[in-house]
Amino acid sequence: GLVTCNIATQEDVDLAVKAARAAFARGSEWRTMDASKRGRMLLKLADLMEENADYLASLETVDNGKPFTLSLADVMFASAVIRYYGGYADKVHGNTIPVGDKQCVTYYHHSTYSLSRSFIGWNVPILMLSWKLGPALAMGNVVVMKPAEQTPLTALAVANLVPKAGFPPGVVNIIPGYGETAGAAISGHPDIDKIAFTGSTEIGRLILKASGDSNIKKVSLELGGKSPLIIFPDADLDLAATLAHEAVFWNQGQACCAPTRTYVHADVYDKFVAKSVELAKKRIVGDPFDERTSHGAQIDETQFDRIMEYIGIGQEEGAKLRCGGRRLGSRGYFIEPTVFSDVKDHMKIAREEIFGPVQSIFKFETTEEVIARANDTMYGLAAGLVTNDLNTANTVAHALEAGVVWVNTFLSMSAQAPFGGYKMSGIGREMGEDGALEYTEVKTVSFDSAQRLLLRY
Repeated sequence: GLVTCNIATQEDVDLAVKAARAAFARGSEWRTMDASKRGRMLLKLADLMEENADYLASLETVDNGKPFTLSLADVMFASAVIRYYGGYADKVHGNTIPVGDKQCVTYYHHSTYSLSRSFIGWNVPILMLSWKLGPALAMGNVVVMKPAEQTPLTALAVANLVPKAGFPPGVVNIIPGYGETAGAAISGHPDIDKIAFTGSTEIGRLILKASGDSNIKKVSLELGGKSPLIIFPDADLDLAATLAHEAVFWNQGQACCAPTRTYVHADVYDKFVAKSVELAKKRIVGDPFDERTSHGAQIDETQFDRIMEYIGIGQEEGAKLRCGGRRLGSRGYFIEPTVFSDVKDHMKIAREEIFGPVQSIFKFETTEEVIARANDTMYGLAAGLVTNDLNTANTVAHALEAGVVWVNTFLSMSAQAPFGGYKMSGIGREMGEDGALEYTEVKTVSFDSAQRLLLRY
């Protein structure tokens, strides 16, 4: 077969960690660099990503199977995130604290973690790279990053741009490899201080355990989801159906925050289902480099088989298959956009993350009922609602147990806004100021000009 990259071993991980540690050595160029200079390097990296946008997007599509137009949008968003952190690098401030008399001064500041290790998933690899690389570098960390084995190419391509942006050797290290070898070696490595991971809840558990079994690394996790989208009876149904359709089938349904539980009020349920089926049947699935295509292939055979199994389970459990549910063609991992109606909360397709092009539509009667049902899940990454009633929007948004709530929109993200989940959808936040502070530790310094050795309370 075609060799796309080398596979990292334990020895490669050790070499990457050693290079990163050398780049962060006391007195090194990177460690003593002014924060504003780090910011300028990030701004240059963002420029280089935009200059190479078509190339990066092509690699993303070859690796992932998503339409080129979507990959191009991902590249531009990724560069915007890098650019945001370029501007933020010199804007992290500490503070002084009034304690004791005037001879005693106490202050705190945000200290760099040093060596951060990042794992990025395969569904939006270049986006996840920017969400982790940007804040880590802005805060002065050095980075060892492992892309998913399915999608290593854009991470390696961006790595080639890093020295052109001026970053010293060893600051950024990309090591493609398998989770059970390179990933495990990194998770338990005693010289790594911080881990940022995006992926499944199951692997997130293993990373937390590896952290505890080694040097108790700080861990931030962005994990699975089973996001609810609630359609109230006063909503514009055309808008609501289109919004739900685009959000659940975006990226071939391979999105942790996809609205895979669509709750629709009984008064408009049948009309909504009909509109959803109509949209799904019109969705163009095919060659991701054809500009007419809106839906590409699933990532690989394993994921394809998993999705098809869930579609079968949904039918067996009594959900009504309204359209789709079949493989398209004999080559590639293409699945018809699939819509289920009459889905019940106890069904597997309602409880478990499918990570594929499957829309499940539920019926509800009252606001209190749907809030309780929407929150009845181990996940809490995202949620959404469509309504023209401001009071309903405010009440429900505050009641939903999710890190992100979208009202009359979905999948609306920006570099400035934090993203992350409640419950078993993760720990910590990405993007925004909160995303940057994940890569720092707070250090408090107190000194007394009178040189007193007394505790004061």
